[in-house]
Amino acid sequence: MNIGYIGASGLMGHGMAKNLLAKGQHVAITVHQQRDRVQDLLDAGATLAANAAELGATCDVVLICVTGSPQVEAVVSGANGLLSKPKAGLVIVDCSTSEPHSTTYLRELAQTQGVTFVDAPLARSPVEAEAGRLNIMVGAELAVFAKLEPVLKCCAENVFHVGGPGAGHGIKLLNNFIGQAICTATAEAFAVGKRAGIDPKQLVALVGAGPVNSGLFQAMAKTLDGDLAGLKFELDNARKDIRYYTHLAEGMGVPTLMGEAVHQSLSMASALGFGKKFVPSLVEAQERITGAALVPKTSNT
Repeated sequence: MNIGYIGASGLMGHGMAKNLLAKGQHVAITVHQQRDRVQDLLDAGATLAANAAELGATCDVVLICVTGSPQVEAVVSGANGLLSKPKAGLVIVDCSTSEPHSTTYLRELAQTQGVTFVDAPLARSPVEAEAGRLNIMVGAELAVFAKLEPVLKCCAENVFHVGGPGAGHGIKLLNNFIGQAICTATAEAFAVGKRAGIDPKQLVALVGAGPVNSGLFQAMAKTLDGDLAGLKFELDNARKDIRYYTHLAEGMGVPTLMGEAVHQSLSMASALGFGKKFVPSLVEAQERITGAALVPKTSNT
């Protein structure tokens, strides 16, 4: 197949495109701004397309990994988008974390032009993306999934068929809500414990030996040693994802008390100026509002 990739300069997209090339796929990419981030891909054999429309006209499958729904809509249905002059039988795969209602809109729009639109968001980190060990959750009909699975396995350790069209983005929002709930609760617990005279590192030792432990908890625990990059995921992107989650629940009339609390914790940290930092800076935000000293001052904060 001829594979197109939009978002190859991103933290997740770069690794995916690299592994597609390494597994022998013919890959064409677009470059928005950061040409230096994709030079190694071009050196490895990727071809450069002028815009999304060119990818849509020449590729069998186009993968998208961008910030969120506005960016996905722009590259799919905007000027010079994938649907400008799509190749017959084109399959568009949105690997971004997107809003389900936007996914439905784009899927129905694509169908009018004989194009299949699939939601296949990602889990794990840029480290796993570079190593080809992502988890990918796919919402698609079985026949479409069977066609895409070999392509996605080029850059994933696990490819889950989670249901029909739309199920991928829905389950991704559930996954991210649970993950961010762990991160925000951990940052708050550190601050409350510190103010109560409890050494947060003793909490880390306790949790690390029991069922509450997780990789996310341990990433947040690294902040106590000054490491604010244990989880390389921008706080503003996390805030966006939880906003999408609360929108999903609100659209169904389902109360989401925990979701709103997590969203407000992230929004507070962003308002305090930590939005462009990684999620572990939730601990810095807790320092700011509680006065608890948690991150060593010698760290690069």
